[in-house]
Amino acid sequence: MYQDLIVVTGAGGFIGGHLVADLLRQGHTHLRAVDCKPLSQWYQRFPEVESRRLDLSLREACYEALDGAHTVYNLAADMGGMGFIENNKALCMLSVTINTHALLAARDLGIEQYFFASSACVYAADRQTSADVIPLRECDAYPALPEDGYGWEKLFSERMCRHFREDFGLYTRVARYHNVYGPHGTYQGGREKAPAAICRKVIEAKCSGRHEIEIWGDGHQTRSFMYIDDCIKGTQDILHSDILEPINLGSAQLVSINQLVDIVEDIAGVKLRRNYNLAAPKGVRGRNSDNTQMLAELGWEPNIRLEDGLEKTYRWIYDQMVGALQVPTLAA
Repeated sequence: MYQDLIVVTGAGGFIGGHLVADLLRQGHTHLRAVDCKPLSQWYQRFPEVESRRLDLSLREACYEALDGAHTVYNLAADMGGMGFIENNKALCMLSVTINTHALLAARDLGIEQYFFASSACVYAADRQTSADVIPLRECDAYPALPEDGYGWEKLFSERMCRHFREDFGLYTRVARYHNVYGPHGTYQGGREKAPAAICRKVIEAKCSGRHEIEIWGDGHQTRSFMYIDDCIKGTQDILHSDILEPINLGSAQLVSINQLVDIVEDIAGVKLRRNYNLAAPKGVRGRNSDNTQMLAELGWEPNIRLEDGLEKTYRWIYDQMVGALQVPTLAA
């Protein structure tokens, strides 16, 4: 049983909800979950956890959220998939106020451990112009040319964590997340990421009988996708490590979007006609995680196969969609 107070910001979101669930499984009994969304909109809630609705872009809200805490996992941000990021650059950049006020509160309240969730969007765009991308090393974030809006906010917040550590002695750790996916997350509405969006589209095509799917881009753009369980393990390992500088946290299993669709089709037991929307947001041409540093520092890297994680994700989204539609369950 662990008694020190742990605060998870962004706890009403996808990764935050899974992190709180895992901390509970480990026996942590003093947890505070914080998010700006109404409690009814949180993806996961737990009656034994103190849940607070606070707007952490406000300084006073951050001090209230972190009061009495030993450890802070700062996962709060206004973000989503590529469709949201490319069309809401100002909103994404305004998330810098969250980390600014949270760091000030952590410094002033004597927080012992502070984790910041960064993103692979910090990496220079000119290193991601080919589908056959060379895996991105941590040093590839500089010279700086991150994804506009969201990437700049994350890179700036990384530097703030570094300088709060150097100037004020605050214990900070930073992970650069690479495309996290899994159950209990957004799969519709515009903020969903590629794995959830593809699962939803395949389910819609199967249930409707139309057997066609729209793919953003030409399908040859490449990514790596990390299952949520690997993300949660890596997050906690990095917080408790001696790794001072931002480090990659992502799978090294590179796939094209076409291959991603192939996998989901196999899970669903269908083959769909593909319609390519070349005008849709599609991000960089290729992105993959170089895990050399993680293997050297922690002796581990995310290793859940995309095929296995996608099957769990597909089953969960299928259950949500079929239940919402109140139609007979179809064999999948």
